[in-house]
Amino acid sequence: MQVNVLEAKNRLSELLRAVQRGEEVVIANRGKGLARLAPLNASAADEPAPPGQAAAFLDWLVRNPWPARPTQATDAERHADIQARIDEQRSSWD
Repeated sequence: MQVNVLEAKNRLSELLRAVQRGEEVVIANRGKGLARLAPLNASAADEPAPPGQAAAFLDWLVRNPWPARPTQATDAERHADIQARIDEQRSSWD
């Protein structure tokens, strides 16, 4: 990701969270890169491939796996679950 200097100043906390997730942030002035934020503990094997290559996409997939698909509950099961939670809350009020 590339951001300009002013944007980096205004979004520093958000950019640091992105770096913690393993992303690299380039800080630019008038579109020309000046500095790079990258995790300190990244090893050479953890560094992403250059953008625009298939390996970069595969590296991204490894670092950002798809969440597991939730089980498909029926309407009756969802209703029963909601009702059980309501009953549990009501019993805690007594």
